[in-house]
Amino acid sequence: MHLQLITLTGVSIDKDVYELMAPTTAGDIAVFPGHEPLVTMAAPGVLAVRTEKGDKDEKLEYFAISGGIIEINPKYVRVLVDEADAGADITEADSKAALDRAMKLRDNATSQVDIEKAMQLITQSQVRLRVADLQRHRRQR
Repeated sequence: MHLQLITLTGVSIDKDVYELMAPTTAGDIAVFPGHEPLVTMAAPGVLAVRTEKGDKDEKLEYFAISGGIIEINPKYVRVLVDEADAGADITEADSKAALDRAMKLRDNATSQVDIEKAMQLITQSQVRLRVADLQRHRRQR
């Protein structure tokens, strides 16, 4: 099936894949060729891509995504999100520092709007840390 991962800055992925594991607001889903048509909300989380049927988990590609929309039909999947960071581009140290800054913002927030913004940054940083951890374990195998 063909996968397109599209962000506000352009197309991040445009290739044929065997499996996509994606976070949705209803829970995580796995999508394979021939999947029933579906449109669902993407939740912030880890997007995992298996390129070939026989690929072991060590070959999975990981992306930290923000919420958005996932459109599925039997021949393609289109994931539309504001942001998607490839696991290879995420550093654990930077993500930890961003999480610390976001938590300080939350702790010092003076309005509900500031708290919500800080919570979004905390979620984004936690997802990036999870992807960095998955990427690190992948390299160690």
